Amino acid sequence: MAPALRRCQSRPTFELVMAIDLDAGLQRFGFTGFRPGQREAVETLLDVGRVLLVAPTGGGKSLTYQLPAALLPGTTLVISPLIALMHDQVAALEARGVPATYLAGTLDGGEIRRRMGALARGRYKLAYVAPERLTFDGFRQLVGGLECPLVAVDEAHCISEWGHDFRPEYMQIGELLGLLPGARVLACTATATPVVRDEILERLGLPADTPQHVRGFARPSLAFRVHQTRSKGEREGRVDSALAEALTAPGAGRGTAILYAATRRQTEEEAARLDAAGWNAAAYHAGMDGEAREAVQRAFSGGGQEIVVATNAFGMGIDRPDVRCIVHLAPPGSVEAYYQEAGRAGRDGAPALCLLLVSSGDMALRRRLIESDVEGRVPDPETVAHRWNLFLELMRWSEGGGCRHDAILRYFGDEEETLAGCGRCDVCLELDDGAGPDTAEVSTIVRQALCGVARVHGRFGIGAAARLLRGADDLRLQRAGLDNTATFGVLSERAEEWILTLLRRCVTAGWVDFQGGDRPVVVVTDEGYDVIHERRPARLLLPPAAAERGPRAAPRAGARRPAPPLELEEDARDLFEALRTWRLETAREAGVPPYVVASDRSLRDIAALRPAGLEALRTAHGIGPAKAEKYGTEILTIVREAGTSAAPAPGD
Repeated sequence: MAPALRRCQSRPTFELVMAIDLDAGLQRFGFTGFRPGQREAVETLLDVGRVLLVAPTGGGKSLTYQLPAALLPGTTLVISPLIALMHDQVAALEARGVPATYLAGTLDGGEIRRRMGALARGRYKLAYVAPERLTFDGFRQLVGGLECPLVAVDEAHCISEWGHDFRPEYMQIGELLGLLPGARVLACTATATPVVRDEILERLGLPADTPQHVRGFARPSLAFRVHQTRSKGEREGRVDSALAEALTAPGAGRGTAILYAATRRQTEEEAARLDAAGWNAAAYHAGMDGEAREAVQRAFSGGGQEIVVATNAFGMGIDRPDVRCIVHLAPPGSVEAYYQEAGRAGRDGAPALCLLLVSSGDMALRRRLIESDVEGRVPDPETVAHRWNLFLELMRWSEGGGCRHDAILRYFGDEEETLAGCGRCDVCLELDDGAGPDTAEVSTIVRQALCGVARVHGRFGIGAAARLLRGADDLRLQRAGLDNTATFGVLSERAEEWILTLLRRCVTAGWVDFQGGDRPVVVVTDEGYDVIHERRPARLLLPPAAAERGPRAAPRAGARRPAPPLELEEDARDLFEALRTWRLETAREAGVPPYVVASDRSLRDIAALRPAGLEALRTAHGIGPAKAEKYGTEILTIVREAGTSAAPAPGD
């Protein structure tokens, strides 16, 4: 039996104290038990009245709002951009005896009016609403008269202007919640980065202490692979091999596949090619009329479509468990976007293949897409720079060097579920096959590289570290006396680009990080020193001999670079959370997104450094003179207070 539902001060409409039997409600949905974290999220929602739920694609977020909606009096509103999800979930709810409907632009005016009339009469327990519906005065008037116990915001990351899937219509949701002061609020997203979560709270008007439930992102059954392709023929060969491995042959009944393309033209060309090769393939993109897109979605959901070649909108909300293969013909805009799309594979827990193809033209194409007008709006330079950095993060991940699965978990801050190697991705397989350099040679080279970084630790950038290891003629190294150290020229037989690639792989592995503002310097992390002193194995894939022809995973030396989040100790994690609360409150007062105040990386750096003064604060990533002057006093106060609270009591 769940705890009694208590009236929350921020939800004054609910004066009745009621007990809710979650297990009985679960049985009504046909389930025998909760997935990990589901019960806790539902109980928090009922008890506190607000929750931000972060769970990976296919992690069972829908039940978290469907179950309370079925048990609470009144009609729950679900804001969702996913028409396919609306249709499928409404059909499933009706089949379980839970009255539900949806309102979206795909319905004609008469049908919308009929459903809104039934909604006003309390006919439904759940009503799914497309975000554009929130702008209609008639809908807002209807909402004002509803008995609404809960508003669920699905795909809540779409409210973040800094996120990978921003939708302007989501900016209306905060006003909608103002019309329903007694409703509980559940925001669901599969994007776990703290800065996006903070912006969700800010845009929805939720307090900084809103409970955040973050569930595991580990997907060890997915085999991640990345291939650099240099021609159209090579790309098509990689696609054909992946489909043959995952699905065996056309019509074999081994499951389905989704191929993601960067352009509409590419979706049509690749679908036609695969169809000609015998696969049951169809294209899907926003340029098709609504009826044609819906037909493809229905065929895929119902098992009649073997392969869909699509732009990134396809697959959102479609719960197909037997997707055995996801292929990206070109990289998407970020790690978040990639993991969300790749996560549509293997929802049944069985092995699945996720292939990302990269080529030399990807960066120019992505830059053009980032800078393009969106519905007549030219993106501002700050937004362009942020989205470009998100893309560079994915490019660095694609370069590899360490386990791809673990690198993604580190990116999302999920250190606890890292596996020290998944054993399935292309990097792990290559590390284990014994065909490359032996372990002793790799360890020696990696330790030499890290020693080079240690020599310039906190003084110079990654380019200087590479030139030190290469033994290059560099005036700065000479003035610092570094040309007389034992590390100078220790990798002189390697090309400078090869050394830079190796150092970037050390960043991805968490052994090297960046500090500073516009001209960041490199530092060796605690884990990196463990590798140097052989307390931790140097499990890393060395760059290929022709590394300079591979995808560039980071901007030129000396430019701002994203880095994986630091693995923080417990007290530093507490300080990081305190800094997040300050960031959200500061952003709310200034009317700007939280990212404008400080990035996650900046806050993690501050939490790890614990600066005692402004000079030390300015060594943290992204904290230049302007931010140090503007926010320094407040930040240092938080650091001092955290240090006081963490200090042992007398006599301890």
